[in-house]
Amino acid sequence: MAGTALVLGGGGPVGGAWLTGVLAGLAEAGINLGSADVVIGTSAGAVFGARLRAGVPASDLYERQVSGADAVHLPVTARQTVRFLWAALGSRDPQRSVERLAHAALHARTGPESDVFDTVGALLGDVRDWPERELRIAAVDARSGQTEMFDSRSGATLLEAVAASCAVPVVWPPVTVAGRRWMDGGSRSTANLQLARGYRRVLAVTPVPRAVGPHPSAAQQAAELSDDGARVMLLSPDRAARRTMGRNMADDTRRLAAARAGHAQASALAPAVADVWQG
Repeated sequence: MAGTALVLGGGGPVGGAWLTGVLAGLAEAGINLGSADVVIGTSAGAVFGARLRAGVPASDLYERQVSGADAVHLPVTARQTVRFLWAALGSRDPQRSVERLAHAALHARTGPESDVFDTVGALLGDVRDWPERELRIAAVDARSGQTEMFDSRSGATLLEAVAASCAVPVVWPPVTVAGRRWMDGGSRSTANLQLARGYRRVLAVTPVPRAVGPHPSAAQQAAELSDDGARVMLLSPDRAARRTMGRNMADDTRRLAAARAGHAQASALAPAVADVWQG
């Protein structure tokens, strides 16, 4: 085992804001996350992982949240929420659960796929090329329900990969990449720590600790990596941050406070993170 992996999980606009606060707080404490041998992103984590890997400072990601420059308006109706929960919670079997969710996503009445690409494209800004250093982006095949990985060798553009990872089931349509339909990479795991297997030190920043349904939590995945011999640090919102963020991860009114909560939490945890990341 060798090297370091930075894992950035999904969490919608509010969770993404908290994530940028964490990244900025750690950077201000002198922790060089840009040195990671691999960055693994899921959904919101794919957006900010791509920008971080492209050289955008964590402080800039955070300030754009604070200023409202990266606001995402993602209205989620009660009907969509009920349909999502009905699909994801309708089976105790993980594979069956994600298949139900995929079926709901493929048959839901949503806007066009271009809505996903337009929103994700705006968040990526001028970041369009795969970075030179390793970046992995998780998405779920809406036909098989399996989590797969995009990287610079996969044949997809960076925009396509990030859009696939961000296509929230039932709210947004699965997006088409290379003739296949893809939905949010957090559909069966909000973190996808399994993609960091083989790395000696792993820092996982997970705004939402587990996916809806009978799927392994980020803590369970972290424990598996630890059992394999990795040193793992898992950061999720603490009690104060959870109160600030609320339950609706699409509630833009909570974005600013969520970003600040992430920054405060990272500042307090920076010594422990440094021990794992730089030890």
